[in-house]
Amino acid sequence: MSVDRLPLLPEHLWSPAQKRFAQEIIDGPRKALISPFIPLLRSPELMGHTQRLGEYLRYRSSVDLRLSELAILLTARHWNQQAEWAIHAPIALQQGVKAEAIEAIRTNNRPQALLSDEQIVYSFCKELLETQNVQDATWESAIATFGDQGCIDLIGVVGYYAYLAMVMNAARTPAPSSTALALQARDNETAI
Repeated sequence: MSVDRLPLLPEHLWSPAQKRFAQEIIDGPRKALISPFIPLLRSPELMGHTQRLGEYLRYRSSVDLRLSELAILLTARHWNQQAEWAIHAPIALQQGVKAEAIEAIRTNNRPQALLSDEQIVYSFCKELLETQNVQDATWESAIATFGDQGCIDLIGVVGYYAYLAMVMNAARTPAPSSTALALQARDNETAI
């Protein structure tokens, strides 16, 4: 594993803006300055906007938490983002995503153990991540199941966690300890 490029700054070195925006995170539902916000602390205002968007998508989105967690896992898998995976695989399991489905995603396989709404989320997210588009049939299924707001919120979840994955991949943020197995590297990539 490569060295963390942007580790947690000692609190006594934080600027007033860093203290203020970090405290917003600590006082919110996350209760701590977790992995993606550690590198983002270098840009406190951006971190503040980021955490507010994430707070909506994670805690108040119109997308059911089980389905949101599935979308997060697919995004973490796409970006090979170990910290996101370590945090969200246990949450997805707790929210009802089957262990067999989580393992299939971890090992780059299509899950067989998906409920019908999970199959729609899987197809929607995979298409969006891999082709930067969503086919008409997939879109129509998603709209019929989740409505306009649900589809926009689902796109928001994928986009938000892709952004966090890019931040943490570039910063080489280490994964926290977790009960989840690490993501398996794809054939065409090496672990960093």
